[in-house]
Amino acid sequence: PILVRHNLRLTNFLFVLSFFISVFDNKRTKEDLRRLKMKFEVGNQSLSVLFCNLFKDGPCPKCEAGWEHHGGKCYNFTTNKSSWEESRCFCQSQGGDLRRLKDVMNEAEDKFWIGLTDSEEEGRWLWVDGSPLKFWNYKEPDNWTGKDPNGEDCVRMGEKVGAPDLKCWFDKSCKVPHKSICEKPEKTDATKS
Repeated sequence: PILVRHNLRLTNFLFVLSFFISVFDNKRTKEDLRRLKMKFEVGNQSLSVLFCNLFKDGPCPKCEAGWEHHGGKCYNFTTNKSSWEESRCFCQSQGGDLRRLKDVMNEAEDKFWIGLTDSEEEGRWLWVDGSPLKFWNYKEPDNWTGKDPNGEDCVRMGEKVGAPDLKCWFDKSCKVPHKSICEKPEKTDATKS
């Protein structure tokens, strides 16, 4: 009877352990698949550009597939949610960076990371290109520590609560996953490759 109980406990322990290992492996596998998907998308865009440069008569598109052209720039609105740092790394892997906004936005409502942070020095807000911030929404930044004891060092755009026509940006914890907006210069005939 004692040996049977020990075997039962050991079996239960091994079952629980194997369950947690499979959950961990599944999470890691999803992350690996997400990274592979990003690499595939980058490679696919590179092949599209190469094909255009080699075989197309006339000008190539100013932006790769999946990017929107506006005002001399190309924009990619990601649907995957990730941290500010992961979002920035993704944008840089695409040849761009997180979007820099120069004035009040008139974008459709959603919550996207933009290229603004004070992670290097608290209270000194800089765009990813190193230029300083010109304005904030009322009562922002607030560096709220309710969800992250380190405060809020990154910025997302969105809609002001109670004012759906007012688009603004807010400081948020860099760890919170959000969509992001990547920005890069348009391609010209001289920069087809």
